[in-house]
Amino acid sequence: MYRFLLTRQWVILTLLGLVLIPVMIKLGYWQFHRHEHKVAQNQLIARSIAATPVPVTTLAAPGRDLPRRDMWHRVTATGTYDTAHEVVVRQRTAADEQSIGYYVLTPLVLGNGQAVLINRGWISAGDDLTKFPDVPAAPRGKVTVTGRMMADETTAESGIKDTKGLPARQVMLINSAEQAKRVGRPMLGGYIEQSAPEPPGNTPELVPEPDHDSIGPHMAYAIQWWLFAAAVPVGWIVLVRRERRDRATAAAEEAEKAEATRETQAAGAARDGGRTAEPAGSGETEAAGDDATPAPANP
Repeated sequence: MYRFLLTRQWVILTLLGLVLIPVMIKLGYWQFHRHEHKVAQNQLIARSIAATPVPVTTLAAPGRDLPRRDMWHRVTATGTYDTAHEVVVRQRTAADEQSIGYYVLTPLVLGNGQAVLINRGWISAGDDLTKFPDVPAAPRGKVTVTGRMMADETTAESGIKDTKGLPARQVMLINSAEQAKRVGRPMLGGYIEQSAPEPPGNTPELVPEPDHDSIGPHMAYAIQWWLFAAAVPVGWIVLVRRERRDRATAAAEEAEKAEATRETQAAGAARDGGRTAEPAGSGETEAAGDDATPAPANP
C-alpha cells in the first residue's frame, strides 16, 4: 500500500523534509535569541539613560574596554577641547536616518591630563569628500559635557570597514586606541555621545537618543520558522495520502478497464461460438429432412 515511499522520488522528498525540520527549528531559536537580546538591550538603554550622570572616569579608564553594562550610561566630563586633533567620522546618518554626513569627534582634555573622545554631533558631508569639511568651532575654555557612554567601534561589532588611505583627519570608526596614537596622550576607553549642552543653531546636530521601545520583528520571525517546521511533516502526510489515494484510484480504474475488457472478450467469444454452432444445426435439419422423405410405394 505504501511501497511507493521506497521510490527514488519519495526517498529524496522524505530526506529533504528530515533536513528542513531541524534547520527551521534552529532558525526559529536564532530569531528568538535575537528577540531576547533586543529586549535586554532596550531595558539596559532605558535604565542607563534614566540613571543619574556620573563622572566619566567612574566608568572609563585608558586602555580598558567599556563593559556592556555601562553602555549608554549618562556621564559628565569637564575639560578643554583639543581642536588640533579633531577628526570627522565618515558615512554617518543624520537624525532623519537618510542624510549622509560626518560625526565630529573632538578630544576633551580632562584636569588629570587624560583625554576622552566627544562625539559632538552630525554635520552634512558637503560636495567635496576629499577635504576636511567646515566644522562648527568647539567651545573655548573649560566646558562640562554630558552624554551617553559608548564603547569603541570595531569592524567586527559595527560591520563598518576600516578603510585606509582616507583624506587627512577623516576616519571610519570611532576608536579611542587609534586616536590615542594621534593625540599622544592617555585616552579613556570608549567615547561620549554628547547630549548636552546643545550647540548654537543645533550645529553640529546632536545624535538622538537611541530607540529603546521597538523590539523588532524577531519574535514574529521565530514563530514563523517554527510554524514552517511543523508544516513539513503535516505537508508530508498530506502528500502521502494524496499519492496513496491517486494510486488507489488509478488501480481501480485500471481494474475496471481490465474487467470491461474481459467482459467484452467473453461476449465476443460467445457470439463467435453461436455463429459457429448455427451451420451444424442447419445441416442436421437438412439431413433429418432428407431422411424423412417417404420411400416410393411398391406398385
